[in-house]
Amino acid sequence: MLDQRQLPGAVVFMHLMVWQEVAQAITTMAVRGAPAIGIAAAWGVVLAARAGDDLPSAIHGLRGSRPTAVNLGWALNRMQKAIASSGSIDVSALAGVAAGLQNEDRLLTQRLVDHGVSLLNRGCRVLHHCHTGAIATGGVGTALGVIAAAHARGLLRHAWLDETRPRLQGAALSAWELGCLGVPCTVIVDGASGLLMRRGEVDAVLVGCDRVAANGDVANKIGTYNLALVARAHGVPFYVCAPGSSIDPATPDGEAITIEERVAEEITHVRGVEVAAPGAQTWNPAFDITPAHLITGLITEFGVLCPPYGKALSALSLPNQL
Repeated sequence: MLDQRQLPGAVVFMHLMVWQEVAQAITTMAVRGAPAIGIAAAWGVVLAARAGDDLPSAIHGLRGSRPTAVNLGWALNRMQKAIASSGSIDVSALAGVAAGLQNEDRLLTQRLVDHGVSLLNRGCRVLHHCHTGAIATGGVGTALGVIAAAHARGLLRHAWLDETRPRLQGAALSAWELGCLGVPCTVIVDGASGLLMRRGEVDAVLVGCDRVAANGDVANKIGTYNLALVARAHGVPFYVCAPGSSIDPATPDGEAITIEERVAEEITHVRGVEVAAPGAQTWNPAFDITPAHLITGLITEFGVLCPPYGKALSALSLPNQL
């Protein structure tokens, strides 16, 4: 697996041999991005089966590695269903299920990207938060995949990338990935989006998500809610790219979503260098909730969903429900 923590300085691949290493990679964000987390967890179950480990314990451990992304539970539920239906532990069969989940994500993200590109006009300037590219999924990515495809089709004028504090996924990962693809982009500090929109430099905001509640509320990287408020204030369309695996009909609204809180060092240190005053107290939620009324559209593999989202989402046949 690609160790995303090492980017952009080095491209380093990890060889994970046991499920505990997969869980640790997810917890430490060596692998991140909701679809990639789910796929990694599925392969973690395969490793547990191959080693003869207790599968319920392994699945429980993998499920607890990160709480907010619904894709994690979705993938593990699919693996549990495969185990229950077979009545025995067949490593090859489980590997087939995990590979199927990965291929399914590859296909659905491409369909999502095609729907997303259809919303963009030639010469568009798009603002993106965090990182939602190919290395965060099993395919071409979600929101960043839309941006890359818009460039490839001659539609994109420029991409603005929030640096995305505290872990700098925008500056480190999104800029690296778009740079590899030759997409013109500029990194900005998270607080610059308001001035940028006031100057008329943004035509649309595109972000990803870790969970969509049944009413259309969205959990995504911290700072997304702020960005949605700024976009609404300036009349800029705000789109959320949401693969079906991230839609959670069992969660009624954003208030019911568990928000992961992470260690203080992510705020007090940057790349290992302390930048905060010694002893400063911190609060480090990894995600926030953007209410449905601030979202212009949900871009999915099924098409672009418009309000009211509760009705639109309830009509979908989701992979979570299979």
